[in-house]
Amino acid sequence: MSTKPLADILRPDTLDDVVGQDHLLKGKGGIRVMIDSGKVSSFLLWGPPGCGKTTIARLMAKYTNLHFASVSAVFSGVADLKKIFSEAAERQKLTGQGTLLFVDEIHRFNRSQQDGFLPYVENGTVILVGATTENPSFELNSALLSRCRVLVLKSLDEVALRKILDKAIRQIGDIEITDAACDKLIGLSDGDGRYLLNMIESITAGGIKKIDVGDVDALASKKMLAYDKDRSEHYNLISALHKSLRGSDTDAALYYMARMMEGGEDVRYIIRRLIRFSVEDIGLADPNAVTQALAAAEVYERLGSPEGELAVAQLVVFLASAPKSNRVYAAYNESRALAKKYGSLMPPKHILNAPTKLMKDLGYHDGYVYDHDAPDGFSGQNYFPEEMERVKLYNPKEIGFEREIMKRINYYDDLRKKRNNDK
Repeated sequence: MSTKPLADILRPDTLDDVVGQDHLLKGKGGIRVMIDSGKVSSFLLWGPPGCGKTTIARLMAKYTNLHFASVSAVFSGVADLKKIFSEAAERQKLTGQGTLLFVDEIHRFNRSQQDGFLPYVENGTVILVGATTENPSFELNSALLSRCRVLVLKSLDEVALRKILDKAIRQIGDIEITDAACDKLIGLSDGDGRYLLNMIESITAGGIKKIDVGDVDALASKKMLAYDKDRSEHYNLISALHKSLRGSDTDAALYYMARMMEGGEDVRYIIRRLIRFSVEDIGLADPNAVTQALAAAEVYERLGSPEGELAVAQLVVFLASAPKSNRVYAAYNESRALAKKYGSLMPPKHILNAPTKLMKDLGYHDGYVYDHDAPDGFSGQNYFPEEMERVKLYNPKEIGFEREIMKRINYYDDLRKKRNNDK
């Protein structure tokens, strides 16, 4: 029996055998175009685990007749890299053959280690192919990133996973698998082809001839969802949650909330972002939104997990279905810009208090009208600095409670014009 893992045995021998990445292998500007042109440059493969990054790197070396060298940033250091660079330079000098250096988990090298690649990439000693599960924009320094193309690989879809599963069953031979077991395995794999093959290998290791759902359940604990609380998936999912809420898509918002929770995200972080959403994207269209958000936060603190998560789900539904307005948020940003522009202007003297005789002599508080004593409880006086024009900062939407606020603001605007004209 072979001691090689099934995933290694079934590793594709040609680009045509690679599944789930047609956008890179067949599209314009993709890998095959690079091979056909004979102009292979350094690039980064960014994608989730088990989507084919290592396989594609190996096939690039095979198709281009480059010497293939590989290291893992988890296990390798500067000494290993220096040896590879030295051997690559000597090989190029003696035989003219170039070297394709595949660096798995390249984001795990620190910034200074990443800088060490630069001279060898620039002078062509190696063609660098880095693989990463993290967003290169965040994890790789700009100098290295500018010298590499970034190719994005997709998580394997159901069609691709079924092809891998069929190939595995044929390879093992003399074995059956029920449709329900297939569906369960594909679901557990969550787009990871290597995980799928490891599952099949583990299940069949005991000599099972027919795989059913019970066999899958007996072996497989639920695969942890792809999620890293301090890396790109963290930011991707909170962005997806926020935008689903803004787009009033209740179901999508619940889905992303659940993915974050199942991935182990701190529920307090989710709640904090929901509180922010309630004032940024709903605001006065429904003033009750922030009250609901604070209430959900309190319920979670009192109940804890897992009971408190229900309050968060209820809040997500409320926020997604509420009327949306960012007019207070926009007014706040405009008011800050205005304050920076006119930040040195004195308020008009009539609204300044005059606790001393000097201040009274200077005209402080002179002419101030106490609004409660004015007709309709409104004086219509100017409260902006005298040196600047009146500016309209808050423009409510005609939606939700802001519709009522708009009526009030328009009422006071009309009354202000009338009072000023009467003067």
